[in-house]
Amino acid sequence: MSVSKFVVAALAMSVSAVALGAGAHGDGHGHGQGAKSGEPGKASDAGRSITVQMYDNYYEPESIEVKPGETVRFVVENKGSLVHEFNIGTPAMHESHQKEMTMMVEHGVIQGGKLNRDMMEMDMGNGMSMKHDDPNSVLLAAGESQEVVWKFSEKGNIEFACNVPGHYQAGMYGDVNFNSGDSRVRSLADASKSLNTAK
Repeated sequence: MSVSKFVVAALAMSVSAVALGAGAHGDGHGHGQGAKSGEPGKASDAGRSITVQMYDNYYEPESIEVKPGETVRFVVENKGSLVHEFNIGTPAMHESHQKEMTMMVEHGVIQGGKLNRDMMEMDMGNGMSMKHDDPNSVLLAAGESQEVVWKFSEKGNIEFACNVPGHYQAGMYGDVNFNSGDSRVRSLADASKSLNTAK
């Protein structure tokens, strides 16, 4: 990689880190969790577990239902043949993080279905590295599994996504739908709201 490309990439990563408040996480690259997507949860507070299976460019399940304030333990399994990510965030967070994931491919961290964990330790300057250690996300090689415990603090425009280059664009993302616990009540409220806005 030429020096000018490295400088541009490092600058883009720095801007992304500042924009997302990445100083709140470890020494990894800077996608941070951001207040709008929730916060790290404690396993002891998790009311339930959801198994999420990652295949080549789709998730099972394709969407999840949560309540505001709920803590969920996600058991994430990579059933595909490629490296995949499970990342909880807003669409804007995912868009910004995709640039950082592109750098991981360019620097040889992500190699098809494998992760070069030694390259993840590479010093990018300013205390930043290619580590993928934020609490809202896991990056898994084919056949690996890991957990994420997340508290959905408040309603928001949140999705889970794979930000490996091209995967999000191929449809590898799912919606986090908020409900009050009774989908029938929510559906009636939504129907009433639709009628009121149609007037």
